[in-house]
Amino acid sequence: MVNDDEIFTDLENLSKKKSILQEDLLKVLKKYSKTISVFDLMNASTLLKEDGKYIQVQYRDQFLEVYIKYFIMRVKDISENNNIYTNSINQEEFEESTDLLKKQFNKDKNEERKKSRFPLIYALCSFYSTYILEEPIHPVGTPFPGNLKVEEKNGIYYCPVKDNQNDNPNAVCKLCLAIQTE
Repeated sequence: MVNDDEIFTDLENLSKKKSILQEDLLKVLKKYSKTISVFDLMNASTLLKEDGKYIQVQYRDQFLEVYIKYFIMRVKDISENNNIYTNSINQEEFEESTDLLKKQFNKDKNEERKKSRFPLIYALCSFYSTYILEEPIHPVGTPFPGNLKVEEKNGIYYCPVKDNQNDNPNAVCKLCLAIQTE
């Protein structure tokens, strides 16, 4: 049985390679995604719903629908992805992402989520979206206050809240490839 926090040892070992290939990262992500059960996904969905009670009512249902489908589908997508990826990953960005997500993982594991696998699911989906699919962490269509959403136009992803998170040391927005909506 693999411990959830071992993913960061595997990712740190990957970052020591001369060149990090998407294919190598996908192998690591698949290894851990295959350990996520339906129960784990249901538990993660429950945690998202609990967190959702703090979201403004007019956005809550749509926000939760996007997030719950996103997490459930991404974990399944990771484990079933048999595509070949040959691109190299920017080593410096990858190391920064690994450090940030490891800090978040450890923080979540030390708080109320420590009995769930949500921190692992979150890390898997963040790495997969960013480095394998080359998409934003918040999926296209994720709603934000002001009737704003994450959008894609001509292959470029736009997020309406990216710049608002610049001072948040825990925000994954730093590793997200979306740019601030103008």
